[in-house]
Amino acid sequence: MNVLAPLGKVYAKDERPRAAAWVRSSFFSIRYVHLRARGVIAGMVNLNPTLLSLLVACLFALAFGGLGYLRREGLSIQFALEVAGLTLVLVGGAWLLNIQLSPFFFLIVLYLVTMRSRLVVDLANFLVRRKQVDLAFRLYRLGLAWWPDAASRLIVLTNKGAAEVHTRQLDAAIDTLEGALKEEERPRLGLKYEAACHYNLGYAYEQKGEDARAIAQYHEAIELLPGSIWAQAAQTALKHRQNKGSGS
Repeated sequence: MNVLAPLGKVYAKDERPRAAAWVRSSFFSIRYVHLRARGVIAGMVNLNPTLLSLLVACLFALAFGGLGYLRREGLSIQFALEVAGLTLVLVGGAWLLNIQLSPFFFLIVLYLVTMRSRLVVDLANFLVRRKQVDLAFRLYRLGLAWWPDAASRLIVLTNKGAAEVHTRQLDAAIDTLEGALKEEERPRLGLKYEAACHYNLGYAYEQKGEDARAIAQYHEAIELLPGSIWAQAAQTALKHRQNKGSGS
């Protein structure tokens, strides 16, 4: 059995050829693997742009569709149709016109179009925090008007309702959040957003003096997603109510 020599060992004359041969073979093995890897990468880079764009569309649909399924938002047929339609128009059009379509540009277009309402919500939430309320609510309405799929529409409603609570539009907030929590809508409402709905709805009820409804919504948020920021906020609200009741 050959054993690697420790550093600094002087080889005997009869060991040197074998050592040199081992070094050469190891070097050429590493070189071969390196060249093969470069060949694979070059092959991917030089892949036909049309085929690469089709691969991008498939991976995009699988990735975001899978995330939606894991978040309990369900599988969106509208999302799949939008990805397929954009692929047909952009990739098919580029192929027919013999135009080279950048897969990176195609990926950006896919993201912006299919996530349009969610991106608008992020901007609206930012504006609410900056006290630009009128512009924020125009964006929420725009997000609803852009034909979002069921899951995205409920995300817009959840955030719009939270913004209405934040701006003391309590009656409007209750209508919006109760609409998002309708029984037939729940399969498309992710756990995080459902917990947020319950907490904000409970807070709105509390501000209106409807204590029993507020407590029920707080407990719903805690049971639905324990340990989340919404559950923690609901627990804090319940403790505050309990301390206030015992103090009085």
